[in-house]
Amino acid sequence: MSLHKLVLLLLLLEVMLAAIASRSATAQTKPGCPERCGNLSIPYPFGTREGCYLNDNFLITCSNVSNKPFLRRGNLPVLKISLDGELVVSNWVGYACYNESGGLVNKSDPWIRSSNRFRISYTRNKFTVVGCDTYGLITGSAGYAASCTALCDTRDDLVNGSCSGIGCCQTPIPKSVTDYNLSMISFSNHTRVWNFNPCDLAFVVEEKSYNFSSVDLLGLTTNAKFPLVFDWAIGNEKCGNVSNSVCGEHSTCYNSNNDLGYLCNCSAGYQGNPYLGCQDINECLNATLNQCSNICHNTDGNYTCSCPNGYHGDGRKDEQGCTLALWIKVSAGTGIAILVIGCSLLYWRIKRRKLSKRKKKFYKQNGGEKLEIELSRQNGSIEAVKIYTIKELKKATNDFDASMILGRGGFGTVYKGVLPQNKLVAIKKSIAVDQSKIDQFVNEVITLSQINHRNVVRLLGCCLQTEVPLLVYEFISNGTLFHHLHEVDHESSIPWKIRLRIAKETAGALSYLHSSASTTIIHRDVKSTNILLDDNFTAKVSDFGASRMDPLDKTQLTTIIQGTLGYLDPEYYHTSQLSKKSDVYSFGVLLAELLTAREALYLDRPEEERCLAAYFISSMKENKLFEILDPQIVNEGNHEQLRKVANLVQSCLRLKGEERPTMREVAIELEGQVQVEKHHSVGLEVSSDETEHHLSESMDLGSTSTTAVYDSLKNQDIIPLGDGR
Repeated sequence: MSLHKLVLLLLLLEVMLAAIASRSATAQTKPGCPERCGNLSIPYPFGTREGCYLNDNFLITCSNVSNKPFLRRGNLPVLKISLDGELVVSNWVGYACYNESGGLVNKSDPWIRSSNRFRISYTRNKFTVVGCDTYGLITGSAGYAASCTALCDTRDDLVNGSCSGIGCCQTPIPKSVTDYNLSMISFSNHTRVWNFNPCDLAFVVEEKSYNFSSVDLLGLTTNAKFPLVFDWAIGNEKCGNVSNSVCGEHSTCYNSNNDLGYLCNCSAGYQGNPYLGCQDINECLNATLNQCSNICHNTDGNYTCSCPNGYHGDGRKDEQGCTLALWIKVSAGTGIAILVIGCSLLYWRIKRRKLSKRKKKFYKQNGGEKLEIELSRQNGSIEAVKIYTIKELKKATNDFDASMILGRGGFGTVYKGVLPQNKLVAIKKSIAVDQSKIDQFVNEVITLSQINHRNVVRLLGCCLQTEVPLLVYEFISNGTLFHHLHEVDHESSIPWKIRLRIAKETAGALSYLHSSASTTIIHRDVKSTNILLDDNFTAKVSDFGASRMDPLDKTQLTTIIQGTLGYLDPEYYHTSQLSKKSDVYSFGVLLAELLTAREALYLDRPEEERCLAAYFISSMKENKLFEILDPQIVNEGNHEQLRKVANLVQSCLRLKGEERPTMREVAIELEGQVQVEKHHSVGLEVSSDETEHHLSESMDLGSTSTTAVYDSLKNQDIIPLGDGR
């Protein structure tokens, strides 16, 4: 054989080996298995037929008719599969459309049921509601429920790209959700906005894939679909507990971050499908992948560098490189060392300066200078609010570690903190702040810090060195009233005399906020999760995230809509304002909770029992009071007292605000009932004349009726954890 033919043969063999190596390096499926279905690439552990996928959870059904991929044997079209643990599907839009007279034309409440190997991604998706007369509700696994309200009066109110409640609203998805149901409610069946918005729309969508536009109110068709991202993982065990991992050669195991099992990733220096085995990367073929200055030698999973003959050094660009002589090597090494040290010092100095500037910027932006001025004017007349540094609060919360979280809600997250001398505090970290209302925020901090009432959670101070101000409250150790009334391990365990005292203390605190300070404070979100209890079951009114101050010499003007589903004053729908009497209404619902041990809103009950306020009033009208009261307090006796408290609830829940009592009148009546209970418990006879109080003289406590549309006008209403703040 001639030398020429031998060279050609060797070249051909090299090309064939390179092709085989290339196929091996890029293979994403098992040998002999289809790599695609339509336009979708299908990497293992997914597959379209037996032997091509890990197990039934990873089956992709490829339609013989349309050549479209579907997840498992369902009807969810698959758009993309990522080995990083994400799978994107096409998801239907829920809708409810009305005619001009308000009649329902057509409706679809979509739902998703997935395998427990898949979770709806909490980092990539948002529950989205589009409409101008629309309340959307999403419920799902693990008791998950959230709501979102989108309102507007005219097309001119809409802002493209904004999903903050005007025409469009969004709320996040929590961890561990595998399935969900969507439902929509229209307050007036779109009769007010029908000419430009005849339909309610609700859907779960990959956040980056949807950008609100005003044309969506008419142009978004009822058969529209949007991408939805699932998280997936192998099994349900974490890496440390897996006895037989499916990770292939040259790959590592890492845990899923959405309460699933584990995933695999190619080790450093390798590439490919980690579930089939990863192949070595030849870093020497790509100058951006190696640090060699002269000669590169590929090794399994790595590479080495060397210098040509006559040179000294390690041959690396980032270290010694190659030098001709020892003095050059020494000089180069010294220079590099000086440069690295100098750069490091410069870097840390610049970083510290930037951090200091950032803190100062936020401090000024959050009204720190104004707060200092206002505090200096107090001249020691009150115990001044303390301004904490972010360093102090990071230390107190172990750098805001998840284990220190007490609860989460629509306004942010509350952490438990331990200050010096083991002083326990609750630190509220809000989600966002309106920069146009910083002056109002500063005034509220000063005013709230002056509140010194034994039944109000005290504001101790704040931190203004972060993008969003942090508020520091006293720590209340025994959880929420909701926790003790409704959760399984405490259900209905509080005796009547303690419930009555909790009601009296709460009413007294609200009365104090309404009338005993230079600035009237309307709480605006009175509910059982905002009533904290200490170890002696003393009530503490908390969470002023929804509160607004009303100076006594000014007319109230409220523009921010807040409240909680089941507690919101029905008069708001006529006045667009929340007042002191709105707190009275919410307290009435709270008092009904104490009497019945029922939640203010419970969707799993029959329709007529879902809203506690309406059900309580109807039961009073039908003379069925003792049928809905908590059997525990009925058995404790004193039925006449229970009737009086029930009549008080009825008065607080009147439709018209002017017909409701004031919080002061409510507090006086409850104080009287507490005294009756004390006398009753020691065997004293108390005449009816001694138990008549100011409230019975100033108003009629007879039966009344109320019907209203109950709605949470917060963009999200997620039940917080049951620990105290």
